[in-house]
Amino acid sequence: MKITYHEDDDILVLHMTDKPIVREVSQDWNTHISFAADGTVVEVVVLGARANGSLPLERVAA
Repeated sequence: MKITYHEDDDILVLHMTDKPIVREVSQDWNTHISFAADGTVVEVVVLGARANGSLPLERVAA
């Protein structure tokens, strides 16, 4: 998994795999999920990440 934060635009991207994206679903105005053909999540994009409290990320012990 690769995590990228675009500070100038306040956009957080969680990139899970390099599979091609075939479908994108908006959960609400600021959360968008992209899926591969097999239904796995390719990436999650969060707009206004810091503004809505999605940042800073917290690491949860497994």
